[in-house]
Amino acid sequence: MQYRRLGSTGLPISALSFGAWVTFGDQIPRDEARNLVAAAWDHGVNFFDNAEGYANGRAEQVMGDVIADLRLPRDGICVSSKVFFGSAKDPRPTQRGLSRKHVTDACHAALKRLRVDYLDLYYCHRPDPDAPIAETVHAMDTLVRQGKILYWGTSEWSAVQIQQALDIAEARNLQGPSMEQPQYNLLHRERVEVEYAPLYAGAGLGTTIFSPLASGLLSGKYDQGIPADARLGREGMEWLQALVLGDDTEARLARVRRFSELARALGYPPATLAIAWCLRNPNVSSVILGASRVSQLLQNLQALDVLEQVDAAGWAQVEAVFA
Repeated sequence: MQYRRLGSTGLPISALSFGAWVTFGDQIPRDEARNLVAAAWDHGVNFFDNAEGYANGRAEQVMGDVIADLRLPRDGICVSSKVFFGSAKDPRPTQRGLSRKHVTDACHAALKRLRVDYLDLYYCHRPDPDAPIAETVHAMDTLVRQGKILYWGTSEWSAVQIQQALDIAEARNLQGPSMEQPQYNLLHRERVEVEYAPLYAGAGLGTTIFSPLASGLLSGKYDQGIPADARLGREGMEWLQALVLGDDTEARLARVRRFSELARALGYPPATLAIAWCLRNPNVSSVILGASRVSQLLQNLQALDVLEQVDAAGWAQVEAVFA
């Protein structure tokens, strides 16, 4: 495993990490969740990602139980949570968002579900137009000073919003955001590569990117269409299908099929090559992997090997597919 510093912090996190979205507490049984965390740990993963909104908090409960059952050393792992959507099925106004109250309540709830005394990373899962950024910054700073979180960051915030939080923190001598968790893949790259560019050098922003496979689109399994039992075909995931496929569905699927053909011609599974492409970006601190089977996770963990094996000509071919 390769380890990278989280932006300008001193925290080393695994270049490939493991997340619980969709699978834990919902799609897979607890025994398989245990096997996945064990396999990730055995292969050097030290960052495990979660959120209050994943399966209405059940994902954090499962992960907390599994980590405790495996007796993973607390000082050897980093665990995260994210706050915004709430964990209740029908949250009341104070049970969601980024008010000081919910940021604090959600942190306490995550600590209980994950069975830890502190969170290594705590993210604002989305920007909240109803909560002043200054209030959220103060709430996060308080949690840092109380020792309940070590680092805080954002997810899917604009560069302008992140800079506002940084400016408020600097002006008021508060702890500002250290990292952002954005979507990043071959089909969705402008925000990470262009919009955030000034924040890497200027603020030392770290990134823990999600959806490196565009919710499976870049894995090759959708090349012949979307199976009903796949993530994009599941009931209730219509919003995700629309987000991933966009308005130019046929053109996007055609590019994905060409990418799959190229990956196989180069001798790699499409998913592994797509993840390796994300790792090429030096501003990516960690790529969050999701998996429902150990075999799937082990294959994707080979992306670090692929990163070293593909030469400049190979990467140029990849870029040409999406030009």
